Amino acid sequence: MTAADLSRLGGRIAFVSGAAGHLGRPMARVLCEAGAHVILNGRSDAKLKEFEAVLRGEGHSVERAAFDVSDFGRAREFMALRPRLDILVNNAISMTPAPFATLTPEAFEQTYRSSVTAAFELVRAALPALRAAVAASGEASIVNIASMYGNVAPDSRIYSRPEQSSPLHYGPAKAALIQLTRHLAAELGREKIRVNALVPGPFPQPSVAQNDPAFADRLAAKTMLGRTGAAPEIAGPLLFLASPASSYVTGSELPVDGGWTAW
Repeated sequence: MTAADLSRLGGRIAFVSGAAGHLGRPMARVLCEAGAHVILNGRSDAKLKEFEAVLRGEGHSVERAAFDVSDFGRAREFMALRPRLDILVNNAISMTPAPFATLTPEAFEQTYRSSVTAAFELVRAALPALRAAVAASGEASIVNIASMYGNVAPDSRIYSRPEQSSPLHYGPAKAALIQLTRHLAAELGREKIRVNALVPGPFPQPSVAQNDPAFADRLAAKTMLGRTGAAPEIAGPLLFLASPASSYVTGSELPVDGGWTAW
């Protein structure tokens, strides 16, 4: 393979959950630009339809699949109809933010179910399609989108208000997703199905800097690069893990946090 071939995904099929979200969009887009046919998944068909139209207008091959990944029956039905799947990106999470005093067990269950259990169920349901991809191209790739808060706790000193801080049920779910990544990699490695975790750091919405520039500055100061991430910067790391460029990488977690967790 040439250097260019390593990141080409022509003829491959990808599924991205949470595809219409802040980081889901650049991840789906980069897979399209690399030549993959991308299945856009999310709960809002209206948002997916709008994004699908944009990508089709740019000449990309896409389709949408509007369902909640925590509806495991629906997820199984969908994956059972896929003859092949080369790339599975588990990005979705459903979370109701709440402070420590009012956080409920149900909120924990919702967050864990929509990220960790849903990722497990999607992988298991997609196994026949992933195996078909291995037979066709020699490998398949699963990328779980975790968070630096699966490895470290939020620093409450940088937040202007308690509700700005990462909720207590978010980090534990992402930590579990990182560990699930390792277990799945061990389970599926012999089948040439790679499983890795992408671990983003601070990628705030543009409105954060506009509405609270002092907070945005404190976030930026926590990183070695002295700035927060822009959403398109998630694309390259995702493409690396999804493509043959990372053919000997599995069971790993790739931080994309500007050095936040390396201090």
